[in-house]
Amino acid sequence: MANVKVTLKDGSVKEVAAGTTLLEVAKGLSQKLGKQALLAVVDGVNKDLTDKLEHDASVEFVVPESSEGLHAIRHTAAHIMAQAIQHLFPDTKFAIGPAIANGFYYDLDSEHVFVPEDLIAIEKEMAKIVKANLPLVRSELPRSEALKMFADKDEKYKVELINDLPEDAVISTYTQGDFTDLCAGPHCPSTGRVKAFKLQSIAGAYWRGDEKNKMLQRIYGTAFPSKEELDAYLHMLEEAARRDHRKLGKELDLFSIMEEGPGFPFFHPNGMVIRNELINYWREVHRRYGYQEIKTPMILSRKLWETSGHWDHYRENMYVTEIDNEDYAIKPMNCPGGMLVYKTHPHSYRELPIRAGELGLVHRHELSGALHGLFRVRCFTQDDAHIFMMPSQIKDEIQNVIRLFDEVYATFGLKYHAELSTRPEDSMGDAETWETTTNALKSAMEDFGLDYVINEGDGAFYGPKIDFHLTDSIGRTWQCGTIQLDMLLPEKFDLTYTGEDGLKHRPVMIHRVVYGSIERFIGILIENYAGAFPAWLAPCQVRVMPITDKHYEYAKKLSDEMFKLGLRVYLDDRNEKIGYKIREAQLQKVPYMLVIGDKEVEDGTVAVRRRGEGDIGAMKQEDFIAMLQEEIADKK
Repeated sequence: MANVKVTLKDGSVKEVAAGTTLLEVAKGLSQKLGKQALLAVVDGVNKDLTDKLEHDASVEFVVPESSEGLHAIRHTAAHIMAQAIQHLFPDTKFAIGPAIANGFYYDLDSEHVFVPEDLIAIEKEMAKIVKANLPLVRSELPRSEALKMFADKDEKYKVELINDLPEDAVISTYTQGDFTDLCAGPHCPSTGRVKAFKLQSIAGAYWRGDEKNKMLQRIYGTAFPSKEELDAYLHMLEEAARRDHRKLGKELDLFSIMEEGPGFPFFHPNGMVIRNELINYWREVHRRYGYQEIKTPMILSRKLWETSGHWDHYRENMYVTEIDNEDYAIKPMNCPGGMLVYKTHPHSYRELPIRAGELGLVHRHELSGALHGLFRVRCFTQDDAHIFMMPSQIKDEIQNVIRLFDEVYATFGLKYHAELSTRPEDSMGDAETWETTTNALKSAMEDFGLDYVINEGDGAFYGPKIDFHLTDSIGRTWQCGTIQLDMLLPEKFDLTYTGEDGLKHRPVMIHRVVYGSIERFIGILIENYAGAFPAWLAPCQVRVMPITDKHYEYAKKLSDEMFKLGLRVYLDDRNEKIGYKIREAQLQKVPYMLVIGDKEVEDGTVAVRRRGEGDIGAMKQEDFIAMLQEEIADKK
């Protein structure tokens, strides 16, 4: 029998007999790899380990720790769940069951209404299937045979899926024990490879996402290579639920979303403190980095949005109105207004770069089902800035923006990574311009020493961008800051500057946001800090709590003095026990509590309690105030 050459990831070449399965190749390399491998990538295509090698090929084995391996585990877990449901609820009809970002699901058509208690029973049955270590066997059938097989089983959803495939399509199925499913694969070699799983929730889902179709029941679950990783993930979910900004926003009286304005948040006094402190900090940083602030109108004419390209590329997300029989739109973005400000007078190369910042309220139509607290809203404030510059200034300006971002995120204790998003399908402009701008971003990041990954096809329609993904205190990532390089809109708006040669030249433009959206950034901070804001951001920085009425005058004088110094202080003079006052201040996550009793009045001191630490001892009034002022000034 002829041999075939297998080129491995490290470049080494191994010869095996033609017809050798990929699993046998893995075992031949090492016993450990034979036990761990889930899939193989053959000449760039994912394959089952039962597939045979018939020609020379490059082969890379997929292990559980990789993203492809995790996807295979979750995909196989979906099939195991479906098999368990078939055992327990045999009249169930199966729709689709894919792996998704954080787990898997299966859509089901059943007369039985699934409840949380059912998930426990399904998990137990899944455990039996995993223990049986059933092989997943792939079969390929002609379309007609596949249609007959699933029609005989009365699986109408599978029949519909097959009917949508091309006439000459080869249909693949996977069988594990007594369960066969329509699936393109690939899968783990056996059910025993799914080591740790958990069913999480039940929801409704229209077949194929179409509300005209039947509502199915969807069971969500997740799976990991080990119980330790599963437990860590479930703990993270519990912690995320505890930190939910919608829950804390209500408990701490920060904001509300009302039925009179879905997607339009109302900020309460406590929330406005946080919002205004973020804005004050934004202005202070941007002043140091050479920005000037502008303000542009919220409603502008259709002609402007046609010039910018938004009317053609973004119309479905815009709110429109009519004024004097002319079409207008509420701005979904600030950039076109910034263009008009630039055009109000001529510019020389000596003025460039011009850095124009704007805290602009924008409106975007989001589907009601997509709305989510402060994270997905219909109106929000973008902390925009537009930088107009000469081509020779691109690298320096991008690096200057990166430095600004780095400083801001460090202030909040947020780490980040960068992604370079390239040309999307619906882009404006020619390939050469896109290549030039993309390479400019790459060069700026590389020279700065900023590591990045490529996010193919996710750029804005007018230019490539760098997205900054923040990591919060429990390991979740959030896309906030972005730097977008644009050579197209200056062309569309005919922006110019007079060069050193006395001729007109076209500026290059950067769009950039650091918070992204002030509303969303507040939501992220609520969850990052679990509502326990650092003193400089906290709505109430200190509570003064007299133990009895006879301590009131001393406490009132102290509170008034701190208020005059600009500190956010609350005098809790209610006729309540001191223990009750302390517990309530803890629930409100106040950074400092000052207890005033006989000894404090006599000594001119305060008994200080710090959030998270408890009693830290007595301090002179002036010493405490100085300590708090320093903490606020340093944004600790």
